[in-house]
Formats: sequence, structure tokens, C-alpha cells
Amino acid sequence: MAGILAWFWNERFWLPHNVTWADLKNTDEATFPQAEDLYLACPLAFCIFMIRLVFERFIARPCAMGLKIQANGPQKAQPNAILEKVFTAITKHPDEKRLEGLSKQLDWDVRTIQRWFRQRRNQEKPSTLTRFCESMWRFTFYLYIFTYGVRFLKKTPWLWNTKECWYNYPYQPLTVDIHYYYILELSFYLSLLFSQFTDIRRKDFLIMFLHHVATISLITFSYVNNMARVGTLVMCLHDAADVLIEAAKMANYAKCQILCNLLFAMFAILFISSRLGVYPVWILNTTLFESWEIVGPYPSWWVFNLLLILLQLLHSFWSYLIVKTACRAISKGKVSHKNSVSKDDRSDIESSSDEDDSPPPNQKHHSSTTNGTNKTHGTNGYLTGAPYPDEH
Repeated sequence: MAGILAWFWNERFWLPHNVTWADLKNTDEATFPQAEDLYLACPLAFCIFMIRLVFERFIARPCAMGLKIQANGPQKAQPNAILEKVFTAITKHPDEKRLEGLSKQLDWDVRTIQRWFRQRRNQEKPSTLTRFCESMWRFTFYLYIFTYGVRFLKKTPWLWNTKECWYNYPYQPLTVDIHYYYILELSFYLSLLFSQFTDIRRKDFLIMFLHHVATISLITFSYVNNMARVGTLVMCLHDAADVLIEAAKMANYAKCQILCNLLFAMFAILFISSRLGVYPVWILNTTLFESWEIVGPYPSWWVFNLLLILLQLLHSFWSYLIVKTACRAISKGKVSHKNSVSKDDRSDIESSSDEDDSPPPNQKHHSSTTNGTNKTHGTNGYLTGAPYPDEH
């Protein structure tokens, strides 16, 4: 174990040339980041998760009730042993041949069986109240941590001149504000990483899991080798858009569609401009070029920048989804207005189940036989399937 630890904490990997761990030990004159400081994040992540449960129960839930958000979920399908067995053991989206077989077996028409499977799929989705409480918790945390970050960073020289992130590196003292900022952010993302398995399961589950792992790795890396100054810039930049997306979700659940659409439009503009504009021009420029010029590359420098580039790839993926959502919203918005589709046909800002209610392509002719409500199901205005990048 001692050999493994010695290999893992190799100074030639983590630190610039001619710098040792002994040089970064705490003294009476200065305090530097220590790897063992991060152990505090694990119990704190559990505390944050418990605070979340209390917040959702005693703050978010009463607010939802005040907004008349219903606690009941979708309409439940009537019990049927045969269809339940097909649903749980074979498929949740039966094809045309299976539908016809079930129709003969149960003496039900195909449309009734389709409706049963749709209701059964919807039955597994969480209620709007649950979604609202989750979004309100995230909104509250992001608003707090973003406000804290702005108030802290506006007093720092590296906000205005990113080269200050590298002058005298790595002998940059750790302040109480930076330590608090880092531990709180790391704890929150650890709690998200584990609660992702218990929260509403979304279609981009694996992408979000990768995002959380990359975020935690970046926070850990930048703290251990004292790239904390540029790390604070990265965290604050990412928190800005997350506030708006959670606010848009809350407005959508409360059926404030005009406010929801406005917030989503603001989120889309801020997300794309910050993640595809400010991030590469401001952050990647300083981590790749200014640091190369002032400090020079070393092994963990390469890893840190590779993680930042991975984050940029995720930004590009989510920006594509946002633009796709906006284009689809404009197109469907015109159709909805033309056909007088009610605003109630708009669903959530994100896909909150691992499958759609729409049937597979080989069942489209069955769908055309459904009633008017089913025809317009899924016309979600500005917010159908929008991504929800929490995450950094």
C-alpha cells in the first residue's frame, strides 16, 4: 500500500519541475491546499443530502402546494395480469403483431391496449410535485453558490487578469474563502453523483454521470495541485446558467408557461454564450496558453486540461440539444397555434423517463387512430426534451 501511495502521489506527476510536496506544507506564514482536506467533502455530501430531504419536505413541498401543484401522479392503468406480464417481462412498446395478438387474446380493440401501455408507462413517471421539489432544491443551491462565487471573485485580481492564476504558482496561499468554495462545491457534486441513482431517471443518465465524474475530478485535481484560482473561475461560470434552467423547470411545473419560455430563452442564450464563448476564450485560453507561457506543462497539467476539454465537448453536445429544442419549439409552436393546441399539451422541460410515450415507428398508423388529445401529446412548446446541464 505504501508503494501504491508513493506511486500515486509522485511529485513529478502532480507538481511542476523542482517543486516537492514538502514545499507546499502548511507553515505559520502560509496555508496551502492539502489532499486530506478533501476528506471533509464525503461526510458533508451526506449532510447536504439530508438537508435536501428536509428542504424538499418542509419548504419546497409547501411552496408547491401554494402554487396548486398536484401531488398525484399520472392516471394508473387498470390491473390486467396478461398485459402486466408483457410490460414487465417482454416490452413496454409492443409492436403491431403483438398488439393484434393481445387484442384477440383479451377481446380488446388495439386502441384500448395501446392506451393501457401508455398509461402504464406514464405510471412509472414521478409526479409533478416530486419534480418541482427537486428543481427547487437545485435552484436554491445554485443561486446561493453562484451569489457567493460572484461576491468572492469580484474582490480577487485573477477575475480581472487571468494571468494572476499562474504568477508565483504553485506557491499561492489558500484562503478561507477558496477552501469553503471548493469543499462546498465538491460536496454538492458528490451528493448529486450518488443521488442520481435515486432521483428522476433521465434519458441522458450516462452523460450526466460522466459529467459529475469529470466535475469531481476537475475539482479534486485543481485543489490538490493548487490550481484553485482558475478552478474558482470555472465553477462560478458554470453555476450561472444552472440557476436559470432550474427556475424554468419550476415555472413549467407551476404552469406559468410565459415565464417558463422566457426563462428557458434566457438560459439558452446564457448557456451557449458562456459555454461555447466565454469558456474557451477565457478559461481554456488561460489554462492552455497563459499557463504554458508562465509555468510550463507537466503531467498533471495535461490531465487537467484534458478534463477541461472533455467538459467543452459536453458543452457542445448540450448546446446542440438546446438549439435542436429551440428549433423544434418554434416549428411546433406555429403548428400548435395554427391548430389551437392547448397549452396543457406542453410537458416538462426535460425528459424525465428513460422512454417516450410515443410509439415506435412501426406503430405510427395505430397512433393515427387515437383521439385528438393523443394526436397532440408531446407537442411541448419551447421545452420538450430540453437538456438540463447541472452540472459543470
